[in-house]
Amino acid sequence: MIFNYQFFLVALFVLCLILSLLINHIMLRFAQTLGIRNRNSTEIRWNPETKPALGGISFFVIFLIAFILSVLVPVGEHELSIRMIGVLVASTLAFLMGLADDAFNTEPLLKLFTQIFCGLVVIFCGHSIAIFDNSLLNYALTVLWVVGLMNSINMLDNMDGISSIVSMIACAFMILVTLHENGPYSYMTILNLGVLGALCGFLFYNFHPSKMFMGDTGSQFLGFFLAVMGVDNCWNNPGAAQADSFPLANILVVVLVFLLPLTDTTTVVINRLARGSSPFVGGKDHTTHHLFFRGITEKRIAILFFLLGSSAMWLAYQISYHYSNLILWMGVGFALTVFLCLYLNTILRKK
Repeated sequence: MIFNYQFFLVALFVLCLILSLLINHIMLRFAQTLGIRNRNSTEIRWNPETKPALGGISFFVIFLIAFILSVLVPVGEHELSIRMIGVLVASTLAFLMGLADDAFNTEPLLKLFTQIFCGLVVIFCGHSIAIFDNSLLNYALTVLWVVGLMNSINMLDNMDGISSIVSMIACAFMILVTLHENGPYSYMTILNLGVLGALCGFLFYNFHPSKMFMGDTGSQFLGFFLAVMGVDNCWNNPGAAQADSFPLANILVVVLVFLLPLTDTTTVVINRLARGSSPFVGGKDHTTHHLFFRGITEKRIAILFFLLGSSAMWLAYQISYHYSNLILWMGVGFALTVFLCLYLNTILRKK
């Protein structure tokens, strides 16, 4: 009997989508206190309502199912490798750290230590940025990238549906790259399809008006997962690496795929430092919040971010596999335009 791998991938996505809808429905129905935001918390949050922050549990459960299937399928990379084990171990650490933070509000230094350790695990297991000739520089950038994106996805989870949509776009790009490079026969294709299905199901409950949040459990897991997938498919993108403008092309691919979380985090850090406040304390000063202050509804902000993210992803794919100087500078222009528009919107006063 011939194994139909293409049918398997489609069935996998549908299965993960259905499981996500089912798991989140069950947790939403029976959640009482676990994951509910503390009603007496002094943390400044955009949405003052108390809702279950359990979406990340469905992400991790479905990720584990996809991981097991990636080992069991009869073709492709179906044998456990050190690279696969590294993704599993560090993803589990990120998930547990986020779960502990949701349950016990852990110390920031403990979170930072865990994030750094996750970066070191993936380096040890063979996932490392390779744009410098010096290995130490590559390792340092890899750790910085993992820590930065884990915090960036967490910070972007400040309005209904935003982190989910941005993460879905990034997963879709990873799938396109892995399909182009390896065909369907890659464990990264299976893992990204699984997480994409989990996100699509969760978005049903997270789109405005949301019924639940992903919590740190979800944002920390997603931040790490996208970071390690980004190392292999964006920083070390094989198509962009062959361009005449390497490593600029690879860096631009990273910027475009993760344009919105990088823009939001950079904007918030700059503005908070400028007014002498800590970048690590929550507030209603994100790019999404300032768009709302201009009169754009939360649903339209989510749609706007989807359109911007999808356009950036399309440019990143063109740079990777249909490279030209025109496409390169279109990508640069688009990234700068989006950053400047979103940043200036946060500092220009409303009349």
